[in-house]
Amino acid sequence: MWTHKSWQGRFLEHPLPAHERLRAYAGWCTAVEGNTTFYATPTPETVASWARQTDPYFRFVPKLPKVVTHERRLTGADEELSAFLDAVEPLGPRAHALWIQLPGSFGPTDVPALARFLRGLPTAHRYAVEVRHPAFFDDPRAARTLEEALATVGAEWIPFDTTAFFRTPPTSDAEREAWTRKPRTPLRTRALTDRPIVRYLGRDDPARTVEGWQPWLDVVTGWLREGRSPTVFVHTPDNADAPDLARRFHDEVRVRLPEVEPLPEPMPVGPSTLF
Repeated sequence: MWTHKSWQGRFLEHPLPAHERLRAYAGWCTAVEGNTTFYATPTPETVASWARQTDPYFRFVPKLPKVVTHERRLTGADEELSAFLDAVEPLGPRAHALWIQLPGSFGPTDVPALARFLRGLPTAHRYAVEVRHPAFFDDPRAARTLEEALATVGAEWIPFDTTAFFRTPPTSDAEREAWTRKPRTPLRTRALTDRPIVRYLGRDDPARTVEGWQPWLDVVTGWLREGRSPTVFVHTPDNADAPDLARRFHDEVRVRLPEVEPLPEPMPVGPSTLF
C-alpha cells in the first residue's frame, strides 16, 4: 500500500496523480509490501512505473499470487508463477524479497511441497515465507523442519506479530473487522538470514501501537549490531497513521543506534483543495 484515503492531504499531496503517489510515499518510507500482487499480477509496464518512482535502494516485498499459494498450494501453477516473475523483473534490485504467504491450513505435512517449490525458484531472487499454522509455533519439531526447508535456499521466515493487537478486545470498527481476520500467532523473533522481515500489527490508538512494539526495538537493534539489514512493516487496523508510525519506529531505533541512516525527508504537503 502506498495510497490510503486518510493519508491524502496529510502524508501525500492532494490531489496527486496516481503515477506520482508511490514517489510521494517513498519520501516517508523506504519499503513497501506488495499486497496487491496477491490478488492480480500487474503488467511489466506497471511495475516499470513503480521502479521509475523509486530509488534503487527502495525495498519492494511483493507477494506471490493467491492462485499459486492458496488455490494451487504451490503445485501446478507454473504459468501463473512465471507471469508473476516476469512482471516483477523491472524492479531490479528493488525486489528485496519475494513474499510467499501461506494459508493457515498449510501445516507441517505440507513442508515437503514447500521445499520442492523453493528449490524450483530462480536463484536471482531472495524469498521470504510467512506461515500461519499453529503447529509451526507450538511444536519445536515442526518449526525445525520448516527452518531446514527454508535454509536450503536461504529463505527467511516472516513473523506476523499480532500479539499486541489481540492483547485486549477491539475498540473500533476497523479493529473489530481485523479481530475476525488476522491470525493469532505467538511472538517469533528469530532471524534466519541477514535480511529479516517483520510484519507488526498494532492498534488504532498510536500510543498502544508504540507500547506494543517495544520488544522489537531490542530485537531490531540487535540484528543491526550483528550486521543484518532488517525491514519492518508497521500496520494498524485502519492504517490511518501508518507512515508516521513507521518513521517513529525508525527514530526510536536510531536513538539506540545513531549510526543508522535517517529516512528521507517527505515531500511538503499543502492544504487540501477542492479544485
